Amino acid sequence: MSSSLFRVGSQAVLLLAAICYVTAARSDQASTNVITGTIEKVDSGAKTIAVKTADGTVETVKFTEKTTVHGLKHAAKGGDLAGKEGSHVILHAVGEGADRTAHSVEWVGEKTVHTTEGTVEEVGKGSKTVAVKTADGTKETFIVADHAAVNSGKDVARYSTRGAKKGEHVTVYYTEEAGKKIAHVFKHL
Repeated sequence: MSSSLFRVGSQAVLLLAAICYVTAARSDQASTNVITGTIEKVDSGAKTIAVKTADGTVETVKFTEKTTVHGLKHAAKGGDLAGKEGSHVILHAVGEGADRTAHSVEWVGEKTVHTTEGTVEEVGKGSKTVAVKTADGTKETFIVADHAAVNSGKDVARYSTRGAKKGEHVTVYYTEEAGKKIAHVFKHL
């Protein structure tokens, strides 16, 4: 009987240790954050992109061979942004401080990036439009860009894979074209 109790107790301790390890590993995962602004400099040698934000701060992040670029013809990697200084981008970075690394870059060219925060009110047929209700009760409708992304704070996925769901609280990063709001990123809050 005492060996059975010992075995059960040992299994419980091992299970508890495993749960603690998984919880600690999850809390160590770096969160993704969004940086919007104008490309100041792309240093292909150092593999960095410097982005000047709306408040005048210059945020520098690293890029790797895995960093993807969307929205720009003939560009697929971070280094392909060399020569595009002055263009506007929405950058998804992982990590903190000098260790931040770009996961992906949404290139929007000369268009200014705007943001709206609110709750997803409805998702249109085929998920090509999303309506968001803001804190003041205004309902804004966005057309979802072909290269749009969803940033959950833990990872970044293509909108076509993850989509938006009614009731989610989001910040929408968008540009305006011909009087329409084009959503490029949905960041979960």
